[in-house]
Amino acid sequence: MKKIVSIVISVLLIQACSLKEDTSSLSTPGNFFRSKAECQSVVNGCYIPVKNIYTQTYYTVTECQSDIAFINYGTLDCRLDVSPTLPRYGSTVWTNGYLGVQRCNFAIQGIENAECLGEADRTRMLCEAKVLRAFYYYTLTCMFGDVPFYFDDVTDFDAMDRIAVLPRMSAVQTRKACIEDLLEIAPKAPQTRTSDNEDARLGASAAWLLIGKMAMWNAAKDDPANAEQWYRTAVSALENLEPIYGNLSDYDYSYNATFRNKNTPESIMEVQHAYSRGGISYVSNLAAYMEPNSNATNISIGVFDGVEIPELGVDCDLHTSARPTKYFSQGLQTRRGRDIRKNDNMAWEYNGQTFSSIGSNPWPGPKFWCPDMVKSNDGNNYKVFRYADALLLLSECWCELDDMDKSTAYLNIVRDRAGLAPFSPRSKSGLVTEIRNERARELFGEFQRKFDLVRWGIWFDAVQDNTDFEALRENMLPCHEYYPIPETEVVNSKNALDNKEYNKYGL
Repeated sequence: MKKIVSIVISVLLIQACSLKEDTSSLSTPGNFFRSKAECQSVVNGCYIPVKNIYTQTYYTVTECQSDIAFINYGTLDCRLDVSPTLPRYGSTVWTNGYLGVQRCNFAIQGIENAECLGEADRTRMLCEAKVLRAFYYYTLTCMFGDVPFYFDDVTDFDAMDRIAVLPRMSAVQTRKACIEDLLEIAPKAPQTRTSDNEDARLGASAAWLLIGKMAMWNAAKDDPANAEQWYRTAVSALENLEPIYGNLSDYDYSYNATFRNKNTPESIMEVQHAYSRGGISYVSNLAAYMEPNSNATNISIGVFDGVEIPELGVDCDLHTSARPTKYFSQGLQTRRGRDIRKNDNMAWEYNGQTFSSIGSNPWPGPKFWCPDMVKSNDGNNYKVFRYADALLLLSECWCELDDMDKSTAYLNIVRDRAGLAPFSPRSKSGLVTEIRNERARELFGEFQRKFDLVRWGIWFDAVQDNTDFEALRENMLPCHEYYPIPETEVVNSKNALDNKEYNKYGL
């Protein structure tokens, strides 16, 4: 922890990112907040760790350690060969999660005190930075459970030393603090869709969704006596999105969910990428693991698993692909079913030609492909949160609050867009199951499934029963529902941090 926190002492590490900015006049920490442009530049720097987290390996962590996808690849996260001494991608998420927290803390304090800002700009930037800070804590608590928490701007070594030895704090309390922080700022910010904000900056809509998600985690993990209160907090927040986004039927699934289509109207949060040959670029590598690739692939002539796909070009470098599990592709969303999302999520064929080696598991679909990708430079944006997610969360909340009619109504809004018949529940347990299945179908591949399973308390059994990757089934332990805090961070904290759940299994 101390190693990470010390980064903040050198504020000049706040760098440029792909959002528009002017950093030409920045020189020392004391003059970062002299103008609106300088304030916005500091906020821009808060986005960078998000991009560092969202890579192919994070997809492995969130989707391929679940019941609906897997990847038979050398990356050891895919088989959960993970321990405190070998934390794998946990190190990346920990480092960038706390780097993001630190940058946001710095930005928030500076913007609050900046004399150059009018109240409208101050409120908008504060909302943006506070949403990002809450997002980093949301990510850290999903990934690690209880984690150290602080909102302080680290301005001297005394503060750094204090923060460096913070122990784990209850994830419930961390989320509660973030919820209260967002509830204070979100109503004051412009109530607009993210795509309507300049440069698709995060604002009130992302705040309402994060409040809803964190409240639902607390409903599941706090004292059961508090569950109803947390579900009602989630409902109150998520309902603010309905007047902002309107009717889901106005948003075509194929267009809005496809990664190559950037900052689509339904999006609430996307990871921003840009690529140009020989120009400034910020890319990742997910598509290299999501396109058809087999012994029947000849990329030099544009043939992918025996089928010519001109849109993918001839210059890409592909790796072992992630695949939907049979549980997903033969059960939840089948090839011959009515669900229109199936041809975006999965690919059995292209332009009427069947792939050579799909076997029981189709390829990931064109939702994830990157046209004309050069090497592994995936310039797509990655979908993080969409409006349909919020509607399904509302369905889940009302189900838990025993209002079956409202729950079913929200569920059927999403099913209707997908071309599915309305669902009529016969029992609460049946409705719970259908909501969970619908989240798998609607949000397939959008970095959420493992976190959903952990929140519901069913991760271990769901993966054991449904993964198609035997090495994952053999390696996984109940403690793996959360990643361990890297052992180096435990040592640096003077053992204020711990990995007691992993210690139970001799790790």
